[in-house]
Amino acid sequence: MNMDKLMDRAACDRARRARDPRFDGLFFTGVKSTGIYCRPICPAPSPRPENIVYYPTAAAAAAAGLRPCLRCRPETAPGTPAWNGTSATVARAMHLIRQGALDGGSVKDLAVRLGIGTRHLDRLFRRHIGATPKAIADNQRLLFAKRLVVETDMPITQAALAAGYGSIRRFNAAFRQRLGRSPSQLRGRRPQARRVTGSASSCILTLTYRPPYDWERMLAFFRARAIPGVEWADGKVYRRTIRPSAARGAIAVRHAPKGHALELAVDLPDNRQLMTVVARVRRMFDLDANPQAIHRTLNRDPLLAERVGRLPGLRLPGSWDPFETAVRAVVGQQVSVKGAVTQLGRIARLAGTPYQEEGEPHLTRLFPRAEDLAAADMAAIGMPRKRKETLRQLAQRVASGALRLESVMDLPRFVVALTAIPGIGDWTAHYVAMRALGEPDAFPAADLGLLKALQEGQRRPTEKEAGERAEAWRPWRAYAAIYLWMGQEEK
Repeated sequence: MNMDKLMDRAACDRARRARDPRFDGLFFTGVKSTGIYCRPICPAPSPRPENIVYYPTAAAAAAAGLRPCLRCRPETAPGTPAWNGTSATVARAMHLIRQGALDGGSVKDLAVRLGIGTRHLDRLFRRHIGATPKAIADNQRLLFAKRLVVETDMPITQAALAAGYGSIRRFNAAFRQRLGRSPSQLRGRRPQARRVTGSASSCILTLTYRPPYDWERMLAFFRARAIPGVEWADGKVYRRTIRPSAARGAIAVRHAPKGHALELAVDLPDNRQLMTVVARVRRMFDLDANPQAIHRTLNRDPLLAERVGRLPGLRLPGSWDPFETAVRAVVGQQVSVKGAVTQLGRIARLAGTPYQEEGEPHLTRLFPRAEDLAAADMAAIGMPRKRKETLRQLAQRVASGALRLESVMDLPRFVVALTAIPGIGDWTAHYVAMRALGEPDAFPAADLGLLKALQEGQRRPTEKEAGERAEAWRPWRAYAAIYLWMGQEEK
């Protein structure tokens, strides 16, 4: 399978010749004469047209027997968007694979989680992605390991574990087979890496995005909502405590000094969770979005076209943890952002785990797990009794496994599952879907801020009217909501 079947070859040619960063990661250029595949922004001289084949993903190019370019480094390209108009099942499967679903499980297990057969899942991936689920996972693991070898001073053994390899022998064999070099040979020819002191799992990685990207407004969004003790942000950096699996640590995110990228610093005692951390941060800061496709749809509405023209780099602010986001949404019902932050800080102090790290005075708590909050006495938290009960039921259902706040479910089923809890309505469910799952088509139509933004003259639309107007914005209604919210604030 090649990109010619999915995208106009002439458009790929134009983007490649212009080295347009807006198309970085949306396709890859295979060169038959050299056996190498590149990003569209590769600075190398252009190959002869008859030697070029376009691929929708790096894994598809690798499945065709091509090696990643050592100059443009395809492993650093922005990811293929979770939603790009292809199968919703594939989008959910890709999310689970990025979260490590195939590191310890089988393709059959993945298919069961998605509610389909293994053969059907394989057919969907070949049709939409150009490679099998296993090939996607294997290529993801290899390219992530390559990043650690090239970008960090992490010991090679630790890099292998962080990328999900169970043995150094398999790790070395994969490198030689797919990259034509051993890990030590590749590290020997890299540019000077950034040296990071601390544990073997402390590292700094560069996470690219497709421009435009409004880093200042994204950072301001997180700064205004930072939970005391759990998160902290100033005008340049966002920090927070994390607990992927049983490991405890912290991350810091800032804009890279050059290029279209953010810089992620991770400090974890168990580097086997590193790939999951990177995937979560990419979703949290919406680094894999395709602004061109989003804007093309939103610009059909004159109101949104004005907002997009004024604020072209807005993204969908995500979150670190789905349960934390659901708690945020419940606490934030009918209170100001500042009031919700105060209450969330009390919840973190009440039920969160203490955290202490030298040089991090602002980070003192890990946000409570569902089981911690379910067992906590919330009598001292200043909020209505019914809302406390909603939080307790939410925590109990997540802790018991009766409710799984992850993107295996499609949006309608997710809304039904969450609104089954008394005190949670459509607004809360759609807000959680937007921020926790990165669901691009979630739309809280009843939100007062959205209705105010859609108001024409003295007449404010009803929830039904807002929903009807938003039909034209599919599948990017969540981005429309962000433009309506933030665009209103800028007036």
